[in-house]
Amino acid sequence: MINFIGTGVALITPFKSDLSIDYDALQRLVEYNIENGTDYLVISGTTGESVTVTTEEKKTLVKFIAKVNSGRLPLVLGIGGNNTAAVISEIKTTDFSNIDAILSVSPYYSKPTQEGIYQHFKAIAEISPKPIIMYNVPGRTSSNMLPETTLRLANDFENIIAVKEAGNNVHQYLELLRSKPDGFLVISGDDDLALGVALAGGSGVISVIGQALPKEFSEMIRLGIAGKAKEAYSIHFKLMPITGLIFSENNPAGIKAVLDALNISKSHVRLPLVEATDKLKKNIEMAIRDLGKS
Repeated sequence: MINFIGTGVALITPFKSDLSIDYDALQRLVEYNIENGTDYLVISGTTGESVTVTTEEKKTLVKFIAKVNSGRLPLVLGIGGNNTAAVISEIKTTDFSNIDAILSVSPYYSKPTQEGIYQHFKAIAEISPKPIIMYNVPGRTSSNMLPETTLRLANDFENIIAVKEAGNNVHQYLELLRSKPDGFLVISGDDDLALGVALAGGSGVISVIGQALPKEFSEMIRLGIAGKAKEAYSIHFKLMPITGLIFSENNPAGIKAVLDALNISKSHVRLPLVEATDKLKKNIEMAIRDLGKS
């Protein structure tokens, strides 16, 4: 069993000006992360604009990233939704030969009860050929998977190995850390809270900003997991401005603007998202200069 401890990054999907996938930029991004300390890569998450990537594009992305990665880092694939049967169908028809785990979001839009959320993940766990990282992000799903539901699933299914918690709720993180079974991973999905979660006993982060600043962010998380708060917070304070900026309009427009400023990929996004405003791009460029990255 691979332990997803440290810094995972939710990869963007780079686009050209015609909004086709920019595979040259994607290769640069993957290599950049591998070379600078990222611990694992997450494909087809929200940051990857999964809702506007077609089924065929998703298959091609997985194959391409797996080829570039060439077994160097663990790979996590996002497969989730609010139609349980469709999620199960996708899992059953997916080639997992290069994938180490599934990241599956708690059902969105439908706003199921806690029992509905439990039964959704139970159904997935019963057929999944790979370990499952559940993903709780109430700001996007309009439904909070409560700690008691997460812990019930963690205790009932050995192949549910972790939760990516992104409710920006410190108390909820602490309740999970206090009560989780041995070996179950609590992974931060909030870049701004990731260090505090690591210091409190969390297993790390699936980060957005981390893919642009992998050396700094992954070192911060390593220090946090090791309990070296003073050293870790010295990095955290330096990263605070850029971390705040990338979420000020929408994700992934902010992180794409950062990667554009770093000459890794362009800032194009697919509708209904729009690119970061000129004001945000300028603020991001200044923040990058302040970090000595320009």
